[in-house]
Amino acid sequence: MDVEYLPHEKGLHVSWDRLHYDARTLALRLSAFRTANNITWNTILAVTRGGMVPAMIIARELGIRLVESISIMSYDYQRQAKPQILKFPDPEIVGDGNGVLVVDDLVDTGVTLEIIRKRYPNAYFVTLYAKPKGRPMVDTFIREVSQDTWIFLPWDLALQYVDPYHGKE
Repeated sequence: MDVEYLPHEKGLHVSWDRLHYDARTLALRLSAFRTANNITWNTILAVTRGGMVPAMIIARELGIRLVESISIMSYDYQRQAKPQILKFPDPEIVGDGNGVLVVDDLVDTGVTLEIIRKRYPNAYFVTLYAKPKGRPMVDTFIREVSQDTWIFLPWDLALQYVDPYHGKE
């Protein structure tokens, strides 16, 4: 029997506290990885918009001062659209990605990160959350969810009362 879920029933609701905790946990893993492999990241490339908050937290935790951004629009209100690059980072800073840590909030199908990986093949890619289709595009992530789970991030939510769905005809 197929079960039809309401959006909030098949979703991961991420609070500001959870996002901060997950970003700091990712930074801790990256710090250990960096030390073990003698890697130096001197730049963070935040994927806007979702990667900006995790990038800021990771930059603080790892002591990285240089933060650039790349803007790729691949969603049109919860629907995947043809990716469109809206803003490129400074090529003199980012180069081919050597010494660059690319940070996004999540990887879904991997389309966005695939575009970035082609431009910056030597960068290291991280996200807080990963879905199976996009997982190959990420070097390190914190939590994997099923492909059909919608991730509700704190900047998309508001605290308010919601009527229960049961008992309604």
